Amino acid sequence: MINFSKEQLYIVTGASSGIGEATAILLNELGASVVAVARNIERLNKMKSKCKYPENMHIEVKDLTQDIENLPNYVKSLKDKYSKFSGMAYCAGITDVTPLKVLDYKTMDDVFKIDYYAPIFMMKGLTDKRNIVQDNASIVLVASSSGVGAKRGMTAYCGAKAALINSAKCISKEFIPLIRVNTVSPTDIDTPMTQEETIKSFINERLDKYPFGIGEPMDVANMIVYLLSKEAKYISGQNYVIDAGNIL
Repeated sequence: MINFSKEQLYIVTGASSGIGEATAILLNELGASVVAVARNIERLNKMKSKCKYPENMHIEVKDLTQDIENLPNYVKSLKDKYSKFSGMAYCAGITDVTPLKVLDYKTMDDVFKIDYYAPIFMMKGLTDKRNIVQDNASIVLVASSSGVGAKRGMTAYCGAKAALINSAKCISKEFIPLIRVNTVSPTDIDTPMTQEETIKSFINERLDKYPFGIGEPMDVANMIVYLLSKEAKYISGQNYVIDAGNIL
């Protein structure tokens, strides 16, 4: 059975909604302490109100796309404020459907900032031995099945997630045995992000590809928490596709 102690402290980004919220709440329920990072204080407080152990849920308001190069220092500041970390679940991100003929640099840069650059520089902070514990430390990044199997009109998004998956594999090799690094790659999940009109209409075009229905945030959170736990102590450098078997 998966369980954690309150001394095990994890950063969860994108913790105010969707997969990040589900992951933060599940970690808390299983006994871990969490530093929940997101941009919206009201939604963070709402998430905290759902927790089994709210005293072990610490809220931090932060836009990770601002001053990305200094994110390692941000991680250090959180360590100085709370304690050394046992790992991170990077769940922040955006999706984008923009055909190549209208894709501009700003759109592509916006996607890469939150979906690729920010997680890389957060990992740079977490892989500093001064900020991480030396016992079963683990990082899990939310990528996407789109990073493995390309989708029409998603050049920027597919590119960012493919880059994240492969960079995570590189980092996992670089920091063995200090920390385990894995990615999870869900298909479309029922979150506030996928309820946006453009994305929702895109998903509706392929509803027949979901043999078990649209996924829920907890379907992904369960895998993330497993990979963070001691039960996954022999797993690193892997990408787990969570898509009901429909990717290829």
